[in-house]
Amino acid sequence: MASSTPVGTTTPPTTPASRVTALGVAAMVVTVVLWASAFVGIRAIGPHFSPGSLTLGRLAIAAVVLAVLVLPQLLKSRLLPRGREWWPILAYGVMWFGGYNVALNAAEHVLDAGTSALLINVNPILVAIMAGVFLKEGFPRWLIIGSLVAFAGVALIAFGSSQASTPGERPTADMAGVLLCLLAAVLAAVSVIIQKPVLRKFPAAQATWFGILVGALCCIPFAGQLAAELQAAPAQATWGLVYLGIFPTAIAFTTWAYALSLVDAGKLAATTYLVPGTTILISWLLLGEIPTVLGLVGGLVCLVGVGLTRRRGGPARRATTAGSR
Repeated sequence: MASSTPVGTTTPPTTPASRVTALGVAAMVVTVVLWASAFVGIRAIGPHFSPGSLTLGRLAIAAVVLAVLVLPQLLKSRLLPRGREWWPILAYGVMWFGGYNVALNAAEHVLDAGTSALLINVNPILVAIMAGVFLKEGFPRWLIIGSLVAFAGVALIAFGSSQASTPGERPTADMAGVLLCLLAAVLAAVSVIIQKPVLRKFPAAQATWFGILVGALCCIPFAGQLAAELQAAPAQATWGLVYLGIFPTAIAFTTWAYALSLVDAGKLAATTYLVPGTTILISWLLLGEIPTVLGLVGGLVCLVGVGLTRRRGGPARRATTAGSR
């Protein structure tokens, strides 16, 4: 069985399975909370930054932060991608760190939060299907059942969000915004599948840093726009951009990659169904936005659905999962 520990880490090969599971769960929790906080952060500073400049600012800050961690490791191990090893890194760097963020930021200018959450959460279903086909993770019954239950929870959250709109107003589902959200979901799903094999060769922080650098380079055309908007933006918005670069980008994408190196892609993607519910909770605590009853019920349904995806399907399934890591 191939080791799930990325090359260059100090974790011994005899690490107990229970400890590996605990580390993976901890990484997933950090990722969900920080990605959820990103929606709140983007909502707060969105009026001051355009989609492209916001993406470039986040990625530039994240690249600097991760360089502090990754560069000493690179100098010591000299572990760099060679030849064709760059192709998947370039692919998910362009699609996920660049394209996904720009598309999502643009979509949220014309879509309400509930609709955006519902559309983006097509992503885990796409990941589960592609992981079953391309990563040979199969189609375990409880993963499919749990994903459908969790998706129903997200639909309740989205519907509750639309009902919370100002009386007399209907949330606008601009077709361009819908298409951008679906594009973002597809780009993220494909990127997860591409990134999974890379994490068998490179540590999570290194694989994330390379992708962030690629994404930042793709967004260089927005540099002038970012400079102008930084000059005009209030200090709170600038600090919000710094937060987005450090926590939801540098840290959360690294913990995601680490968890992905330990957990099947389909199961890990299903945990992102918890992001909308967590976003509602953070908005409630920080912005004073009281969630709707449907939003709270939807959050509980998401928890149940994600719990179902963690159920094991039997000895045969466990053996297949172990062999795929």
